[in-house]
Amino acid sequence: MSLDQLQPAESGKVNVYMPYYNGAKRNMLPLAISLYQQGSLEGQRKIEGGSSIPFVATWFVSTLPADLTRCRLQFDGNVELSYEIMMANFEFIDYLIDVLMSYRRTHSADFSQGFYRKLLHLDE
Repeated sequence: MSLDQLQPAESGKVNVYMPYYNGAKRNMLPLAISLYQQGSLEGQRKIEGGSSIPFVATWFVSTLPADLTRCRLQFDGNVELSYEIMMANFEFIDYLIDVLMSYRRTHSADFSQGFYRKLLHLDE
């Protein structure tokens, strides 16, 4: 499903996550939870000065904000270019909000620089 076709998640599911966000992120929360519930995202990682690299991100869906999500990214359909990360659902959904906000500007689905830094353990 295209990100343009996402329908907002029902309010009961959204309300559980509301305390974790404010401002514009709260406005995007219903769509981010809908994306989260799909369990996957296909996108393109932009490479400065080069071609974009396609990726598929997959994750297991659970309902509570404090539950852990294991997210796996595979780049260019190559199993050797696979990365995994675990984080709390509310944190992962925050990154999905960033994806949606960026998509509205660029019409390209990609995670934020902060997500990739965390995925590659560059801030540890």
